[in-house]
This record gives sequence, structure tokens and C-alpha cells, in this order.
Amino acid sequence: MEDNHNRGDLRALIAVLQWWCFNVLVIIMNKWIFQKLDFKFPLSVSCIHFICSAIGSSLAINFFKVKPLIEVAPEDRWRRIFPMSFVFCINIVLGNVSLRYIPVSFMQTIKSFTPATTVFLQWLVWRKTFDWRIWWSLVPIVGGILLTSMTELSFNVFGFCAAFFGCLATSTKTILAETLLHGYKFDSINTVYYMAPFATMILGLPALLLEGPGVLNWLQTQDALYSSLFIIFGSGIFAFCLNFSIFYVIHSTTAVTFNVAGNMKVAVAIMVSWLIFRNPISILNAFGCAVTLIGCTFYGYVRHKLSQDNTAVTGKSIQSPRKSIQSPRMMSGKVFQEILPLVNDKK
Repeated sequence: MEDNHNRGDLRALIAVLQWWCFNVLVIIMNKWIFQKLDFKFPLSVSCIHFICSAIGSSLAINFFKVKPLIEVAPEDRWRRIFPMSFVFCINIVLGNVSLRYIPVSFMQTIKSFTPATTVFLQWLVWRKTFDWRIWWSLVPIVGGILLTSMTELSFNVFGFCAAFFGCLATSTKTILAETLLHGYKFDSINTVYYMAPFATMILGLPALLLEGPGVLNWLQTQDALYSSLFIIFGSGIFAFCLNFSIFYVIHSTTAVTFNVAGNMKVAVAIMVSWLIFRNPISILNAFGCAVTLIGCTFYGYVRHKLSQDNTAVTGKSIQSPRKSIQSPRMMSGKVFQEILPLVNDKK
């Protein structure tokens, strides 16, 4: 019994560590591509990620049989998967665009604003109601983001807007997943299997028209061409590995561990990026980042406790519709927030 428990703890630790490694690798490699290789084409980088993820998920399901294929009706692929893929594509592109203009630390902190935008959109557009503790748990997240933005020494309006609208796209994608994919129990691998080809199709033509000439010029003027291409396509491979690691960590950890590890992952990415790129960070800016991450952890804890309380209350009595507490769906929401690579707890 104790041996099984120890093996479970070891498996969870390995799952979290490899999740952190792939996440940091993808973010740092993308920033290196934009800053050091001078490959300033976020649409093309995103397209390469989609292609690598489409090939990787197809091999994982059809050849290596890692997960069984979840069958989706042809009409549902266009009616449900395609709209999700469109928002998914916007989310990834905006994330990569923001990386081109702002430091990793600032971009990751803004990305932590996603819980607040998700709750706000569900309340504003979908008319969902939330317990007062959910709203109060968002205060440190919002306050931390405001402090970080006001004290960011490398602030760029375009990069900030791209990261912020990327948060809105992530929240929209998470909410739409609950409606459009109702009835399908997707894991991260099957999600990428269906969405990556659509995303490639959506992004391929704009990338070719808007960035094609620039990419050709870069290929002709780049000195270390083969090593640069190795890094660019390597980031695409690691992007798929990140999706696979999300599937692994979800099935190896508890809800609380997943929430805490997710926020610590952001802290690790910020620290590693600062050690590599040495972007200036003021004390107030670092304090704002810390407040945001602590707020995200507290928000995940509140959601987890409310979910447990709702489960207990539902088992005892039937609540009236007006007094029922509604909270974001956990499992599917986190999968879609984390996916590719640029997405707090689960049931």
C-alpha cells in the first residue's frame, strides 16, 4: 500500500517536472526565435507549431496508440470543432505576437489574468452567477496585473494588447468548449488531433501572404541557416510535447497539486527567462508578479472548495435555481487554457 502511494507521488513529481520543462522550453525558444534569430514572423511560427502538433497527435493516436481516437461526426467537425479551432488559432497567434514585443515575464503575468477574464465573460455574456468568494478571489489577480503593467520597464502597448486579447481568446475558447464540445470527452491529444489541422488551414494563407516575402528574405540572409531552422522546428516539436505532458500531468496529480504546479510553472518560466534574456525587472514589478501568482493560486483554491461544497449540498438537497452557485467547468477548461503551448484545477 505504501509502495503504491510512493510510486504515485513519484509519478506525479515526474509529470509536473516534465510539464514545467516543456513549457519553459517552448516559451524560451519562441522568445529566442523572435529576439536572437531575428525571425520576426509570429504567424509562421504559429503555423509551424500547428503542423508539428497535427503530425505528432496523428502519430500518437494512429501509430503509437497512446490514446484511442474519439470519433467525431463529420458535421460536428465543421459545426463544433472549426469554430473552436478559429478561436484557438487567434489565441496562439496573439501569444506569439506578444512574445515578440514584450518580455516573457510580463507576458506570462498578463496570461495569469485569464481566470478573471473567464469569470467576467461568463457573467457578462452568458449571464452566469458566481459566489461572492469567486469575485473577491479575483481582486489580487487584478491588482497584481495593474501593478505589474504600471511598473513594467519594457512596456509596449502593442505587445500588452496582444497578450490581453490573447487572455480574452483563451477565456472564450474555454467557455465555448463547454457548449460546442458537449457530449465529447476530449483529452488534450484528441483535442490537438482535431483542432491543429483546422488551425493550420486557417492560418496558412494569411501567413503566406503577410509574411511569405519576409521569410524568403530571412532565409537568404541568415548566416547559420540550418541551426536556426533546427531551433524553429524544434520549438514546434516541443509544442506538441507540451500538449502531451498536459495529458500526463492531468492524470497523475490531484486538483490542488495541478493548480499550485500550474502557477509555479509560470514563476519558473519567468525566472528562467530573466536569467537568459536579462530583461530589467523593478522591485515593484516583481512584487506585482508575485501578487498575481498568489492570487491565481488562491482563486484555484476557492474554486476547488466551492466545487466540494456544491457536491456535498447537491447530495443532500435540491437548490433553487436563483441560489445555485455556478463556477467554470474544471477539467475541460484547464485543458483548453493550457493547450498549445501558450494554458486551475480539475475534477
